[in-house]
Amino acid sequence: MPCKPRQTRVRTLEQAAAYVRQAGICGIFSDGKAGLPSLWDIVDLPGRQPGEKGWGEKITSIWHWKNKLPALHPDEIFYGKIPGGYAVLMTLEHLSIHYQATHRPIRACSPLAQKLYAAIQLDPVTTGALRKEMEMTRRPERTRFDQALQELQITLNIVRRNDPSDKNDTWVPFSEQYVEIARNTP
Repeated sequence: MPCKPRQTRVRTLEQAAAYVRQAGICGIFSDGKAGLPSLWDIVDLPGRQPGEKGWGEKITSIWHWKNKLPALHPDEIFYGKIPGGYAVLMTLEHLSIHYQATHRPIRACSPLAQKLYAAIQLDPVTTGALRKEMEMTRRPERTRFDQALQELQITLNIVRRNDPSDKNDTWVPFSEQYVEIARNTP
């Protein structure tokens, strides 16, 4: 169970890393249904101002931090999805427990998730490239693709690669990036 971190305000990437370490697990954006502390609720940066284009400093920072934190601290911080589809950051200590409780073998996943996984196993691939490769760029196929990709994340069969140079989500098998966690689970 996540701990309730001190209510310090977060303004920098390193403060966000400290918050994740203290919380153990936190959501990216605020969602009461998940029952987790979130970066959104603790980040003290301005939102989009009237007349400003784009997202604003707060959402832009949080969106970038969700990828930067695991890339800069790969032995400490994990980014992924939990049941319900909530995006979270968690410590690797918490991930070890979460993996044991949540991981499902690929054979227990849907046929489409298994097909996507087979492609991801061959080479790291971005969401867009995989969607094109599977010929699932238009609705309703696109929706089915998104659901299967989320299923693979929630069941901890795939993860976003922790490479700071990746500009887009690039997927790899969980067991390749988190070898020790996958290996040490009964």
